[in-house]
Amino acid sequence: MDEKTQHGYLVIADISGFTSYLAKVELEHAHEILTDLLESIVKEFKTLLTISKLEGDAVFAYVPQANTPSGERLLELIENTYIAFRKQRDVSRQNTTCTCNACQSIPTLDLKFFVHHGDYIVQEVSGIRELVGSDVNLIHRLMKNHVTENTGWSAYILCTGRAFQTMSIQPEGVHEQSESYEHLGEIRIHCIDLHNRYMAIVEARRVFVSPEEADFSMSHDFYAPQPIVWDWITDPEKRTLVSGSKNLFTAKSRPGGRNGPGATNHCAHGKELKNLMVETILDWRPFDYLTKETEEGKNIFRETWRLEPIQDNEGTRLHIHSKMISVPVPRWIMRLMFKLMIAKEIEESFHTTSELIEEELSSAQAAV
Repeated sequence: MDEKTQHGYLVIADISGFTSYLAKVELEHAHEILTDLLESIVKEFKTLLTISKLEGDAVFAYVPQANTPSGERLLELIENTYIAFRKQRDVSRQNTTCTCNACQSIPTLDLKFFVHHGDYIVQEVSGIRELVGSDVNLIHRLMKNHVTENTGWSAYILCTGRAFQTMSIQPEGVHEQSESYEHLGEIRIHCIDLHNRYMAIVEARRVFVSPEEADFSMSHDFYAPQPIVWDWITDPEKRTLVSGSKNLFTAKSRPGGRNGPGATNHCAHGKELKNLMVETILDWRPFDYLTKETEEGKNIFRETWRLEPIQDNEGTRLHIHSKMISVPVPRWIMRLMFKLMIAKEIEESFHTTSELIEEELSSAQAAV
């Protein structure tokens, strides 16, 4: 194997409190619980990251620069992983009637994430592949820190300054501090409280246009995982690229520095891009679905774009359900226009999206 230096994100998910938990409980049941929790983490990680190895109660993964998602997508992946972990933890506790310490102490477990952007080499010895390099050492050293002491947080995302800068995100409520390590010096870190993010996501208003109430619906299959398709249907720059620059999508309002409920996008289109369409995000559930309200003049539509995994999670089926809120023409005319004109334009844009995704994946594979 040709060992060469690669660049990208290094990510560790570490189950908080497992060492002390293991010391007090029955090993057999603790092993079963740990397996279920690790599987919930691995399942989410694999949609964007490559699993390097399991490290006891932690999962170490990476993604090469050529395959690197946007910083917002990576952050959403981590948040989705935390939600999946919490769900599995709660289900394990609720579904057991066992009174052993291992089963009763499940709620004490939590999850922390460590993110760094740097260099590494994929080394293969006797068929075993392992990441090596100074940056690999650094992210593992970061697991020993003073974040909980300084904040009281038991679940958080810790990003190094380099990772945070590369991700180009500006979320609210970020805690900053420095950690010092022998041979590595002082490392600036940026941390996000996952308990607060979890509550915000869970409590956010749900808005969903169902197939039954939709005025028109359509579906399209993409041969790519959900996070990649999500990126192409939500990123303003990629949406502009899909249109061949016939439409110019621009990110506007970003409450809390993030895409999500209340965020808006503008789309300039038409002759000399003088027409304006405004999208407002009503519900945002990466990489499951989003609901948005689109306004152009007197036309107002509410749409839910839902992503469904197919082909063992290697492909994605996108469902669009659109409901007319306000239109200047009778509803039956608008429905006819959709069938004859709008649906065809959308389908053409999806074919273009599929081609661009294929090019992106091919280029990423060739670069590894």
